Amino acid sequence: MVSQSGVGLAISCSGLVKRYKDVVAVAGLDLEVRAGECFGLLGPNGAGKTTTVEMLEGLLTPDAGTIEVLGRRWATHERELRERIGVQLQETQLADKLSVTEVVRLFRSFHASGREVDEVLDLVQLGEKRKAWVGKLSGGQKQRLAVACALVAEPDILFLDEPTTGLDPQSRRQLWEVVAAFRARGGTIVITTHYMDEAERLCDRVAVVDHGRVIALGTPKELIASMGAQHVIEFALEEGAQPPDDAALRALPGVREVRHAAGLVSLRVDEVHATLPALLDELERRGLGMTELATHHATLEDLFLHLTGRHLRDS
Repeated sequence: MVSQSGVGLAISCSGLVKRYKDVVAVAGLDLEVRAGECFGLLGPNGAGKTTTVEMLEGLLTPDAGTIEVLGRRWATHERELRERIGVQLQETQLADKLSVTEVVRLFRSFHASGREVDEVLDLVQLGEKRKAWVGKLSGGQKQRLAVACALVAEPDILFLDEPTTGLDPQSRRQLWEVVAAFRARGGTIVITTHYMDEAERLCDRVAVVDHGRVIALGTPKELIASMGAQHVIEFALEEGAQPPDDAALRALPGVREVRHAAGLVSLRVDEVHATLPALLDELERRGLGMTELATHHATLEDLFLHLTGRHLRDS
């Protein structure tokens, strides 16, 4: 498979649809994942990310659409594809009374070839836990064990579904290192996440998914730049105070967009140093005092708000 840009494809799907009794989880989704890239599916819980990935993994059958993985179809090449992909599910249930080594050795036995068990355990930083029972591991250690089970077959494509949800910052960074190491070996990664910093750190390209459709696609930098402004100013006023109307705020230098959410006013701006003094002068002129003020570079979270009018966490 080759993309329109001439780059080899690891995954291609077109018109993907999956319906359940009361909801259309995936509504005509098209995707291309290039060989050797880390591709992110971003969106809130319920956006259709997991359903999409489970269809790509051959765990669910789509109601409509086509899927090709490594140039093969699940209907005709299932055995071959199972040998060439590694899967970490959103929730992985492993036997509590098996040791870490026994679990990874079991998953290694499902494949004709692969990596040494000890090598993979060292890669996910579980070498010191080789003899520990699974039931004695922390949440972060169990997540890394699930990734080890996916890596031990030395797959061409690694699927990671919300791999760092619920993990502490140190465990998240450790998993990021594992992903980066696999990517450096030439592997292709498909990762779902609702952590925008994770996507910006790991992914070559991302697809923002909402209500079962792709609403934006590109590199993180491209998507952020598509908003037309690189910075965000957020502020809150004293209780009971009313902010200037949106027209007055948009008239400030460099303001591209005004949003209101959870008691905060958010301004998407070109240059903080041009907008902020004018904002402070305007509030002082109106006798309005601030209780909060923050600025940051625009992120994928801001992109999602720009596209949908909702914060990712509120969706």
